[in-house]
Amino acid sequence: EVQLAESGGGMVQPGGSLRLSCVESESTFGSSGLSWVRQAPGKGLEWVSYTSRDGRSTLYLDSVKGRFSAFVDNAQNTLYLQLNNLEIEDTAMYYCAKNGPGAFRPLVSRADFRYWGQGTQVTVSS
Repeated sequence: EVQLAESGGGMVQPGGSLRLSCVESESTFGSSGLSWVRQAPGKGLEWVSYTSRDGRSTLYLDSVKGRFSAFVDNAQNTLYLQLNNLEIEDTAMYYCAKNGPGAFRPLVSRADFRYWGQGTQVTVSS
């Protein structure tokens, strides 16, 4: 059973930073890449980033390019998402997900990914 556990969310002011973490259970560690997906209140699921297992390939949602950075630490079975210069529009529940679609696209559904974490809340407010 794949287990993904996110942490690191919180409340920050616009322009602030956070670092999210997603720990993948050792028994499920494998070659599949990992993703961050977010859902703002009243909106659909946005695919924020995909990172290959070797960390050499990362794809980002256009609205977060240059502000967010995703990277993996394979020794710790952990995926990170560094969020810089946060905007109010970044307020959302952020999920770690695995085994998703083959082609990166902005909007996804729950059924598009086989495995999900429980999520961590990011709130950007002045």
